[in-house]
Amino acid sequence: MTRVSSVPSHTCVEDLFARRVAPLADLADHAEDVARTCHAMAERFHRGGKLVVFGNGGPSSDAQHVAVEFVHPVIVGKRALPAVSLTADIATVTGVANRFGLAEVFAHQIRLLAEPADIALGLSADGDCANVLRGLEEARELGMLTVALLGGTGGAIAASGLADHVLVAAATDPRVIKEVHVTMYHVLWELVHVFFEQPGVLDPGVVS
Repeated sequence: MTRVSSVPSHTCVEDLFARRVAPLADLADHAEDVARTCHAMAERFHRGGKLVVFGNGGPSSDAQHVAVEFVHPVIVGKRALPAVSLTADIATVTGVANRFGLAEVFAHQIRLLAEPADIALGLSADGDCANVLRGLEEARELGMLTVALLGGTGGAIAASGLADHVLVAAATDPRVIKEVHVTMYHVLWELVHVFFEQPGVLDPGVVS
């Protein structure tokens, strides 16, 4: 009997890594967009705003990850900043979904909990999540800064124009999109703190 090896070939492993190169290179190519996003976020924090994060499925876990990064920085000595995930309170999420529908779970919370000075950060792997879009719509109406982390081509959320800043993981593989999103929001966290550490860059009149 011939035994088939379960170990992937060297070429297979190379292909798995190669699949991740182009999306990360594309993110690096949009460095100015990332920097402008972070400066705008830092301005809002500087004026007393908080970060409100939301997403479905895997991105719902990302939303909680983002929030804890800001509230409880893993790097000792970095400034803690106010952030909340709208996916963390399962009683509220299911209650709103039961009464008003899943599409309203984030918009409803934003309407009641957020302030105009705040930042809304919506995550969607395909850019087509109806409740993320509604959350951004409600945030825009309230006067919040709106940021979207999307995947693929950006989908309906990118096309809607509801986000002041759009960052897209240019990939079709949902696993790669997830990995690029993790990189994105770690970079957002780092650059927001870089702006806080540079005297004068958050003063009125500095263009974001």
